[in-house]
Amino acid sequence: MNESALKAAEKLIPKTYLQQAVETRKIRERKIRILMEQRKCPEEGWDDATIELLIDNLALMDSNNFPHNCGVGEREARVYSDLVNLRHYRLGHGIGRSGDLAEVQPKAAGSSLLYKLSNAVVLDIIKSSGAQKAAACLVVPLATGMTITLCLLTLRHQRPTAKYVIWPRIDQKSCFKAITTAGFEAIVVENLLEGDELRTDVEEIEHQINKLGKENVVAVITTTSCFAPRGIDKLEEVSKLCATAGVPHLINNAYGVQATKCMHHIEQSLRFGRVDAFIQSTDKNFMVPVGGAVVAGPDPKFIEDVGKMYPGRASSSPILDVLITLLSMGCTGYKNLVDERKTLRKLLQNKMKEVAEKHGLRVLETKNNPISIAMTLPSKVNAPLTELGSMLFLRGVSGTRIVTAQGTKLIAGKEFKGWGSHSINYPNPYITAAAAIGMSQRDVELFIQRLDKTLEKFTSPQRRSSTQFNQVCQNHSVVEEEEVEEEEEEEEEI
Repeated sequence: MNESALKAAEKLIPKTYLQQAVETRKIRERKIRILMEQRKCPEEGWDDATIELLIDNLALMDSNNFPHNCGVGEREARVYSDLVNLRHYRLGHGIGRSGDLAEVQPKAAGSSLLYKLSNAVVLDIIKSSGAQKAAACLVVPLATGMTITLCLLTLRHQRPTAKYVIWPRIDQKSCFKAITTAGFEAIVVENLLEGDELRTDVEEIEHQINKLGKENVVAVITTTSCFAPRGIDKLEEVSKLCATAGVPHLINNAYGVQATKCMHHIEQSLRFGRVDAFIQSTDKNFMVPVGGAVVAGPDPKFIEDVGKMYPGRASSSPILDVLITLLSMGCTGYKNLVDERKTLRKLLQNKMKEVAEKHGLRVLETKNNPISIAMTLPSKVNAPLTELGSMLFLRGVSGTRIVTAQGTKLIAGKEFKGWGSHSINYPNPYITAAAAIGMSQRDVELFIQRLDKTLEKFTSPQRRSSTQFNQVCQNHSVVEEEEVEEEEEEEEEI
């Protein structure tokens, strides 16, 4: 209420009662004012009422919510369903204008302001996570793969004759398809095996730049976060190489914001080499639904150019999700989640080592992978190793990967031998598990318990035959009713 309305309200209820409400509202409004002035993530998270006050006020600034509005255009943010309107806080105009994500919309001052605030808050989190040299960022309503494609298309305008992208191999389909979708040819650089760990072949990257001609290389794309036993790429070395050669360098940092080690390597590369942009997923790092990514970098002009490469307007839903979530967490809340993830990663690794020792297996040594852990699998079993993954899934375990290191995958006309292992000839089959942000200690304990029991069942001479097990999977039945009931009873004790 404004002052006039409050004055009128004094005739209805005592002024002292109104004063409490006024002071409380002033506290909330002060938080919003500080956010606008400082454009940083608040140190302490906001309560839902304050966040809703901000979003409601922004929505009232969009023309579709003007009481006197008379819309005669083809795009007037008309929404038929009240449920859909509520889901989007009556923000129906999206973000950007034709050909520029960051451009302000005359019809949607509130949505435009929301986008500016979101970018500022996310940049603050990225800086506080370790990448201090990041000068700008855009929250993009596309997942990580398509955002990498957008960055490559931006580089095409800078290097119109270039057609090759040099890419240290990572066995994740969207990474490779991001290159081919942009219309470029991927030059796949196989990784080097150092102990158990797969690392970057920097010499081969340099060889390929010289062989192809630096003017013909669109970019080198390196990776931070990945499935073990692959480690973080040697970012500092590659960034220095790109700086010397004058070749753009993009970093796929899909779920690396949550890992201080990934962010440290990015910061060092920003300081001492060339990094044009690094791209990260919103859902993997900020605990929001799938559908968004963040492109950040040291040069605001390049980030601006990426935004201008986006055709048309874009959905504001992924942006709104991120802003609401980070305001709710605050810097302290996000840092606590990051610290908790690091602690649980150590717990998960130690527990997996215990299980591995019990079953005559071992956890692979991958010191350069701060999130994912790999453990070898039994070599002498009368069933495909992939059945172990099916058995775990039927027991409610999601997110693990069974890698036999024997498969072949054809993606966009390119054959990858040893698919899943990031290598042509990785020596061991293995299972991976990851400690990502939002994981709980209960998740770790349940996984370890189920992994232990499933390995016992999988390696038992009395286990089901492959045919019997497949029949169970096809029928969507539980593996063994009595066995699952036993597991549930034990899990209740955790």
